[in-house]
Amino acid sequence: APSSQAVTNDALQAYAWQLVDAKESNGEQVSQLFFDPAKPLTLSFMNDEGRDYVAFMNTCNNMSAGYSVINGDVQIKNGISTLMACPEPQASFDTAALATVQGKYSLSKNANNVPILTIKNDDQVAHFKAVSK
Repeated sequence: APSSQAVTNDALQAYAWQLVDAKESNGEQVSQLFFDPAKPLTLSFMNDEGRDYVAFMNTCNNMSAGYSVINGDVQIKNGISTLMACPEPQASFDTAALATVQGKYSLSKNANNVPILTIKNDDQVAHFKAVSK
């Protein structure tokens, strides 16, 4: 059975988080996030000179956002992005990526003891597996 653990800066920053699944509330896959299986959405939480931020990997634009962890709740704020005119399906991937990181974060481990980050909001639930940075 998956075991839960506290969502902390150290836990988020220990790994890069690679998207493995994202489903809309109706159970359908969030297809915009899976157009290129070789380049999954990957989140990298880091601290730079005292500022916590998350970088989005494999997006068309360079994207990142500040974040804070308050009582185990992750708050994403001040998203920034380059403004390249990305063609479809990359443009939809970028939009879906920003929507995916907004929500309630939880950490657990799967049957293989791999840390899993789950982000759930009113529209979808996404699962990211820990990969080494």
